[in-house]
Amino acid sequence: MKNYRLYLIRHGITQGNLDGVYMGSGTDEPLCAEGERRLRALAAQFTYPRADTVFSSPLRRAVETVEALFPDAKDKIILADLRESAFGEFEGRRLTELTRDEHFRLWMDPAQHYTPEGGEPAAEFHSRCAKVLMGMFEFLMRRGVGEAACVTHGGVIMSMLAQCALPRRAPEQWMADSGCGYVLQCSPEQWMRDGIVEVSEIIPFGYLD
Repeated sequence: MKNYRLYLIRHGITQGNLDGVYMGSGTDEPLCAEGERRLRALAAQFTYPRADTVFSSPLRRAVETVEALFPDAKDKIILADLRESAFGEFEGRRLTELTRDEHFRLWMDPAQHYTPEGGEPAAEFHSRCAKVLMGMFEFLMRRGVGEAACVTHGGVIMSMLAQCALPRRAPEQWMADSGCGYVLQCSPEQWMRDGIVEVSEIIPFGYLD
């Protein structure tokens, strides 16, 4: 049975990333000069897969990463559900400050089930991440498209893979460097019966060699 492939990639670096600022869907920064430089360096030193179909978060840092890595893609599809979680009261604040915030400590403890004021509940975030991942594979299968890329956010990648990927790993073990990610594959049988994908390689190819 045919396997469909999805190249799942984290967006490039923004100034907020460099400054240690908590950025979710409420912060729409572009790539910074260092982010653009790093993407060029990765593409020059290693190999990214080619894809004519590319899914993207609507946030600028993801869209600009698509343009840097897949400029010739014919079908660029923005999916709102690929956006990062909304961090509410934590949005735009430095991590060094947040570590002293009692609400932030509650949020970092999953047992507390704390939702930041103005933020997205964790259960809703994880539900949409799993749904959009399997929805992208459904799109490929229905259209007969064998492979595609997806540029999204670190939290989205960790949520998707912790829920739906083999091998089974904790979310933090699926953290991806900026401009890097994973090759996912899924057969129609896996999609229909199990709702799972398999992770086979790191992107860009050769990055960890």
